[in-house]
Amino acid sequence: MREYLDALVDLSGARENWKPLPRWAVAAWLVFYCWFLFYAFTQHGGFLFIDTANMVVHEGGHALFGWFGQTLGLWGGTLLQWLVPLLLACYFFHQRQFASFIFCAFFFFENWIYTATYMADARAMELPLVTLGDPDFAKHDWNTIFGNLGVLDYDTTIAGIVRFGGWLGMLAYTACLASRLRHSAPDVEVNDPEFNARFLKALSTDITKKSVNVEKSQSAPKVSS
Repeated sequence: MREYLDALVDLSGARENWKPLPRWAVAAWLVFYCWFLFYAFTQHGGFLFIDTANMVVHEGGHALFGWFGQTLGLWGGTLLQWLVPLLLACYFFHQRQFASFIFCAFFFFENWIYTATYMADARAMELPLVTLGDPDFAKHDWNTIFGNLGVLDYDTTIAGIVRFGGWLGMLAYTACLASRLRHSAPDVEVNDPEFNARFLKALSTDITKKSVNVEKSQSAPKVSS
């Protein structure tokens, strides 16, 4: 069992170091996430600008998973909406691209807030519905899902738990980014082997040119005035 876990860790790339990220980039991303958290908090669960993209992916999920049956098609909107940022986060984790990983993980949890708003509306059904098909046959996903599961009366409670998890995840990844400030590369990425090789080559070429110019100036005949 231990060998399988070690192989899985090796496959994920977790043993590799993150690719260098300058401090100014970490600071800029940190400002963005702090602003977004404040913006999301002031909306009190309302529609955020990023939710337009979430809605497009959500409707695409219904169309995609609808090929596998009505039940999976019903769940498919939320499944694809959550899977897209999650799979992208896994990819960038494997590639050891820290900023991209944090971005995808952060907005994976932001999707929870979007979903929680939809869940909380399961009984009231006051939110306008968006559908790819005939609007007369549009269904409220979570009214149907919770109704089938027999938990419709607990829609706001479940939504509150999901919303709390979303906020917790966004705050956790923002804190993870902030902790990176201590480990970030300086503005010039001296830990990058490719950068070091290019820098040393350019420096060597410059020194060679200067040496040739000095030798030429010393060998040139001197003319008295």
